[in-house]
Amino acid sequence: MAELSSDVVVIGAGPGGYPAAFHAADHGLNVTLVTDEAAPGGVCLHRGCIPSKALLHVAKLIHEAAEAEACGLSFGKPKLDLDKLRGFKNTVIGNLTGGIGQLCKARGVKLVQARASFLNSNTLELKKPDGTTDRMSFKTAIVATGSTPAMPAAFQIGDERVMDSSGALALADIPKRLLVVGGGYIGLEMGSVYDALGSEVTVVEMLSGLLPGADRDLVRPLQKRLEGHFKAIHLNTKVASLTAKRAGIVAELQGEGVETPQTFDRVLISIGRRPNSRGLGLENTKAEVDDKGFIKVDRKQRTADPNILAIGDVAGEPMLAHKATREAKVAIEALLGEPAEFDCVAIPAVVFTDPELAWCGLTENQAKAENREVTVVRFPWAASGRAQSLARTEGLTKLIVDPETQRILGVGIVGAGAGELIAEAVIAVETATVARDLADSIHAHPTLSETLMEAAESIFGQATHSYRPKK
Repeated sequence: MAELSSDVVVIGAGPGGYPAAFHAADHGLNVTLVTDEAAPGGVCLHRGCIPSKALLHVAKLIHEAAEAEACGLSFGKPKLDLDKLRGFKNTVIGNLTGGIGQLCKARGVKLVQARASFLNSNTLELKKPDGTTDRMSFKTAIVATGSTPAMPAAFQIGDERVMDSSGALALADIPKRLLVVGGGYIGLEMGSVYDALGSEVTVVEMLSGLLPGADRDLVRPLQKRLEGHFKAIHLNTKVASLTAKRAGIVAELQGEGVETPQTFDRVLISIGRRPNSRGLGLENTKAEVDDKGFIKVDRKQRTADPNILAIGDVAGEPMLAHKATREAKVAIEALLGEPAEFDCVAIPAVVFTDPELAWCGLTENQAKAENREVTVVRFPWAASGRAQSLARTEGLTKLIVDPETQRILGVGIVGAGAGELIAEAVIAVETATVARDLADSIHAHPTLSETLMEAAESIFGQATHSYRPKK
């Protein structure tokens, strides 16, 4: 058994872990990055954000080719080479993981493949793939172990045809009939991929609407488009049971007017994720875990143990890669004695469906729940020259503004490229921009970004390209 030591050891090499390791190394600390994966990148890079977006890109190409006929351009029926598609996805992953490995070497970060667990507040046990075990002493440990897809016991029937998001991204085959359990962003994104590749997709959501965290006016255009592509979307519906049969997975569904039972070739369970805090030996330290499995941290990412910090999914909601990256910077800066805290008010959320949904800051739902007086203005993309030229006019941009100060409190966008457009909104909300500044800032024409400017114009009267009759 080797006895190792490090100033800072980071457990987990995802979008929280490796930025933390890099930032610490950039400040002259001796850093070890520990991951139980064969390559760095975490769930986001290997089985999450990146591979799903690669597949969504392909799905978008398929839909755009079909929709081009309305513009006078016709293509033949797409021919799917599943091996090549997997190869494309894996190449994207390989390029990015290789890049992170090179950056580790360039920064002098020691990358160790092992499963880490705490023996005490200053020592880790590292179980390596070859079965050997090392010990590592440290001054500071940063836990960035991420999260895992939730799989209720009732759905664990021992059949590979019942998948979580990782299984769906593996693309073992393209099922004729796919059941997606859960109408959140993972279910809708993966459902969109399989629909484009040829599956008949049925979505079951136990709540009354898709994407429960988003405002309904943003969800509406997406739901309308998905209803035209998916075989069925069943709201207020539960999956009572799944049974494996030779003909497929038989699902007993409970919902008004919903046919049951139904048989599917594959089932995707996408009902959320749980933090990876188990099996870390945290009970051997002073760090505390709440009843949901999240490690408790303060705004400097410190746990109750002075030698241990935690960032990313394992440290609390929202479980977003970019939130983890920001927390990594805060953790290291706080460790170095700088006055850093996680105080961001505009954490963007993006659903990479078609159309995309994106929002940041205060939502309209939150404002209503808090009985908070706000001004809400909407700019329909039907009035956008760029949206018209793209034949994608179903979009909407809305601002949530303080009626007294005219400060922009929140922004929501649904439409093509909403995930890119939300960056300007994040800056506006985070820096307390007022609507007048956004309205008076020249936006290039014709662009979709103009919808933000014109929405802001509506605060003071009428947007140039949209007219609302006065009440």
